Amino acid sequence: MELHARSLWLLSEPLHAVCYFDDGCRALGEDLGLKGFWMGYFASRTAPMGAVEPAVATAVLGVFAPGMVARALPAAWSVVSPAHVLDERGSRAARALRSIDPELERTAPALLPPLQTIVDAAPATARPLFAANRALCDHADPVERLWQLVTTVREFRGDAHLTVLADEGLDGCEALVLAVASGRVPRDTMRQDRGWSEEEWAAAADRLRARGLVDARGDATGHGRQERERIEAATDRLAGRLLHPLPEAETEGLLHALEPLVRRLLAADVLPFPNPIGLPHLDAPAPRGGTLSGQRSRIASSHHP
Repeated sequence: MELHARSLWLLSEPLHAVCYFDDGCRALGEDLGLKGFWMGYFASRTAPMGAVEPAVATAVLGVFAPGMVARALPAAWSVVSPAHVLDERGSRAARALRSIDPELERTAPALLPPLQTIVDAAPATARPLFAANRALCDHADPVERLWQLVTTVREFRGDAHLTVLADEGLDGCEALVLAVASGRVPRDTMRQDRGWSEEEWAAAADRLRARGLVDARGDATGHGRQERERIEAATDRLAGRLLHPLPEAETEGLLHALEPLVRRLLAADVLPFPNPIGLPHLDAPAPRGGTLSGQRSRIASSHHP
């Protein structure tokens, strides 16, 4: 189940992520009169919850510096309503996916039932972004609905991931420093991308060194790498709850149907690698050996001779 959960992430996160990397989606904030990409990001990411205040947004998003969030919210809501932001983000994401895969108009409807099943059956308790996004999965446009469903799936995992970080005693800045130290996200840009000052970043690194998770050079120790693997495994376990409603064959069918679409998206070079969301390429080495796509294929073949 944990490997299936990891596969679901690998095959849903890229579809969701067009809203961060497609040029038309990135222009959402400026086109709506907001001050650049990041104000648009915070408005669109939190809009499913309504016109939230920065303290709530900071807690729910988990890894952004409070000051960075406060520069965007609540100011964005004086310019544009959450409802307008939601209309724009969904239509732009659907437009981006259609431009990448012209066949999606034909293939999207078959993907909707299993995704809707897992989203409908998932528990919402302590999963705020998931719950807020689930209420939006009713678009008549099948491509826009597909994007909203995979977005809801990824927010379920994101809520679970923050739960694991909190349980491991890591705050947002510490989690990012450890992710950088273990090579999961780019070292050069991560601090600025999430709004932390040099002093805050250095203090977080000192706290991790005191716990034996990073060394004097800022690289993860063996203990630190084990901690990162434990975090990902726990996230996979919690995110795997999504797949409980689907029989094994239907789970494999969903993953198999998503893969060609994701490969077309990757071939279009919309997503950079490495990237700040920590998404590996489907053909990257897997933690348990082989490649991530090969690992998934072996799972599939074991159930479909």
